[in-house]
Amino acid sequence: MKGRGIGFGKAILFNEHFVVYGIPSIVSAIGNYTVAHIEPYEKPEINLIDNRKATPQYKEDKYEQQHDSLNRILTKMNIDPKKQGLAITLEGNLYAASGIGASAASCVAIARALNQFYNMNLKDEEINEIAYEGEKGYHGNPSGVDNTASTYGGLIWFQKGDQNEIERIEIPNPIEIVIGNTGKIANTKAAVAGVRERKENNPRKYEEIFDRAENITYLAKQALEDEDHKEIGKLMNENHKLLQQIEVSSKELDFLVNIARENGALGAKLTGGGLGGNMIALTPKRELQERVATSIEKEGFQTIKTVIGATRGGYEG
Repeated sequence: MKGRGIGFGKAILFNEHFVVYGIPSIVSAIGNYTVAHIEPYEKPEINLIDNRKATPQYKEDKYEQQHDSLNRILTKMNIDPKKQGLAITLEGNLYAASGIGASAASCVAIARALNQFYNMNLKDEEINEIAYEGEKGYHGNPSGVDNTASTYGGLIWFQKGDQNEIERIEIPNPIEIVIGNTGKIANTKAAVAGVRERKENNPRKYEEIFDRAENITYLAKQALEDEDHKEIGKLMNENHKLLQQIEVSSKELDFLVNIARENGALGAKLTGGGLGGNMIALTPKRELQERVATSIEKEGFQTIKTVIGATRGGYEG
């Protein structure tokens, strides 16, 4: 008896942080993924083996959050490891780092693997709900956007509410991107709490920023559907400026964003929780993607070369 599940990484193209307050965001699954394998374990407990490649210290720093997350998933699925011990192994080609949906990908992968192991026949919608519960262990009050992209794949319009609005955005062709890793582990809980505090202390300033962020998403959706890469890039740059204004960027992120733009990226911005983690650069066509990735790597930073907008089918478990 075995179980296997897969969860894809993600890149938020527009409106991380703003999404927590009901502002629409646009997110894409990326081609890199986490796989969870589940087998019976001889002791009545969970044996978690994490074989993912990771930013140094990432797994150690996230250890307690990871176990909180796993307990939440098991509780949500009514699984008692004391009755049936489980060995859970995580692997795959998604680097465990801040800002690319590593925690959500692992939550989705584990939920799918458990679903297969116990023959639960859960639908994607239910897998997404379980993964969202798991994300609370990492993020406290997550928006739900990461686990949604990891579960459904493709390019998604996401708006948080009493009933989350999830709409697939269809684009004519996938677009090449480069993700640059600062190597700095970000605390998303702290970043979210900081924005909330500053927003309460300066409501007028933040209202103006949030209004502009909302406007950008609608323009970006249209630009994506029209394959207007220059406009998408321009809006990404503007979105990064807004994220700087709410103080969730960092000197490392700004450094990588500037390198990407100087080497031809049509747009670049932080992606994910900020204060470290990853940035994303829009680099249509392989040649530009290669140039931007090389320029970031020359400065000693790791990159992922992937695409956004690819529809992902055939999820297991």
